[in-house]
Amino acid sequence: MNFAFSEEQEELRKTVRAFLDAKSSEASVREQMDTEAGFDPAVWSQMGEQMGLQGLHIPEAYGGSGYGYVELGVVLEEMGRSLLCAPYFATVVLAANTLIHSGDEAAKKKYLPGIAAGETIATLAYTEPSGKWDESGITMQASGSGSAFTLSGTKMFVLDGHTANLIIVAAKTGKGTSLFAVDGNAAGLTRTALSTMDQTRKQAKLEFNNTPAELIGTEGAGWSVLSTVLDLAAVGLAAEQVGGAQKVLDMAVEYAKVRVQFGRPIGSFQAIKHKCADMLLEVESAKSAAYYGMWCASEMNDELASVASLAKAYCSEAYFHATAENIQIHGGIGFTWEHPAHLYFKRAKSSELLFGDPTYHRELLAQRIGI
Repeated sequence: MNFAFSEEQEELRKTVRAFLDAKSSEASVREQMDTEAGFDPAVWSQMGEQMGLQGLHIPEAYGGSGYGYVELGVVLEEMGRSLLCAPYFATVVLAANTLIHSGDEAAKKKYLPGIAAGETIATLAYTEPSGKWDESGITMQASGSGSAFTLSGTKMFVLDGHTANLIIVAAKTGKGTSLFAVDGNAAGLTRTALSTMDQTRKQAKLEFNNTPAELIGTEGAGWSVLSTVLDLAAVGLAAEQVGGAQKVLDMAVEYAKVRVQFGRPIGSFQAIKHKCADMLLEVESAKSAAYYGMWCASEMNDELASVASLAKAYCSEAYFHATAENIQIHGGIGFTWEHPAHLYFKRAKSSELLFGDPTYHRELLAQRIGI
């Protein structure tokens, strides 16, 4: 069993990194953070039409490239490294995965080609004002039958919910948790962009008032699909966190080499050496967890559930610690708005809480392995 990346995967990494260096510089990130949409439509189109990134792991039968989850993980890692402002995670990792695993052929044929081409921005709305990440948090009611349903209630913290053309919503029917497709401009839907700490990843509040919706998959079988998708999302987020953690480690080491204090580079001081060494250890360990999670996700094996929680808990803490230490090593300048250190710090904090914090995932891991 070889866990090294293949030549093709390394080539993909190189291509994506070159593209993001050109399109997601610090200046571009700051520019998009200040817009309401939170991304550049021209770059989004390029990602879909020229790079094929949105369709990377979507099966070829639905207009995608049919690659595995390891390739998707490589792309997410690079996006985390450059803090790409785009609805990629919401569209590809959340919505596309939900459709792929829904078992609904008609819905796949209807929606996946648009996502793969970069024409459709999609998201998944399942968390509510309670802030719970498990099934008990889903209380929104769906009424109707067959293909005609209406939804009423509120969804919170929906990634890119204010710009999505397609929203996949989890709601309760008489048979249990079910999944529904809602058009972004549907009647009775009110979308409000939320003010968030991490402005590089936009979130929205969605209010539904008898909003028409179309059932995806089997009524009542929504949570079995969602729990798989959330494991895949945890692995995808872990890959993204690893990319960001490696970037801030590089920033800290580079600064320690060039910043001179008391007539010598600060990297020569024992305390700074220890900080950098601890960061390196945590970042490399986080990579091991994320990469193993990517492999489990591409194989869709029995270990996915436990490894997803392990990777999410460890990578969240490693990334947040790395961003905090990066600020410390930079000293005074690391605390300023002008320096990019705070952008990674905020992304690390919001990612740590997304889909459940490390404590939640350690508890989940204990349950899953029967402790």
